[in-house]
Amino acid sequence: MSRRSFLKTSATATAAVAVSSSLFADAKTAKWTVGCFNRPWMQAHGTAMQPLNKPMPANWGFDVALKGMKEAGYKTIGLLTRMPDEPFIGVDATPEYLAGLAKRIKASGLTANMGALRTRPDLALDEAIKDTRKQIDNGKTLKLESLLTFGVDKPEQYETYYKMMADAADYAQERGIKVVLKPHGGGSGASEEIERCLAKVNRPNLKIWYDAGNIVYYTGLDPLEQLKPIAKHVIGFCAKDCDKQKGNVMIQFGTGKVDFRAVFSELKKAGYNGPVMVEGTAGKNYDEVTASARYNREFLEKLFASL
Repeated sequence: MSRRSFLKTSATATAAVAVSSSLFADAKTAKWTVGCFNRPWMQAHGTAMQPLNKPMPANWGFDVALKGMKEAGYKTIGLLTRMPDEPFIGVDATPEYLAGLAKRIKASGLTANMGALRTRPDLALDEAIKDTRKQIDNGKTLKLESLLTFGVDKPEQYETYYKMMADAADYAQERGIKVVLKPHGGGSGASEEIERCLAKVNRPNLKIWYDAGNIVYYTGLDPLEQLKPIAKHVIGFCAKDCDKQKGNVMIQFGTGKVDFRAVFSELKKAGYNGPVMVEGTAGKNYDEVTASARYNREFLEKLFASL
């Protein structure tokens, strides 16, 4: 082989290896959507909108949340923390409110993918089901993909909740919406309780949005070990860190107890391909909260690129 032929062949082989490596890297790199909940800018539960100069925890209103999410670089948002003047998909949301909400979201250039269900297992079963169905209808109006339930705290309400969720899963499935369970203490505290809930409801349209920070907050257990038995059921992720049991979840990622690399490596191994929605951020004023939301997005994107 002449020197020219050798160099040409070597160059071709090197290019082929480079292309092959690039394709391999793309196939292995996690490409999960990173979105954000409204919670970082609306933390004061049950409070009417407060002035922007009031430090967190406060409720600066949904329009401020939209502005903050946009500035922090998000395209996908979740309707999580409702307020008296922002019911989102709540039963008190009027058709006029829902139409206006949809216009506000569209005008922001963002897309909403989920809403929070607020179930009422304290009601009679038929009333509780009616209440939940109304919220599902409102979610359909907003063209949401998923509706998130938080489980139930009181053991005496577990059976009612399971029946409610069986109906909700079927009703939502008919409308093309997923129902997802978030770890939140009580009947959805850790993997044992979550598995029991899935088994009791026994519907294919009830899945899990995992929340590693809540595992730490409510149970003090290892989020990775609690994920392993249920990873195959996870189709969404609520992203926040937590410093200790019953501690602080409004912090920057990597400063608490959650090993994000280990958790997402386990999800990747299980074939996870759902959205990841940032819920917790640090900061007291608007600039700090928005900067933390941006930091947490970049933290996740860099992590996913390295998996």
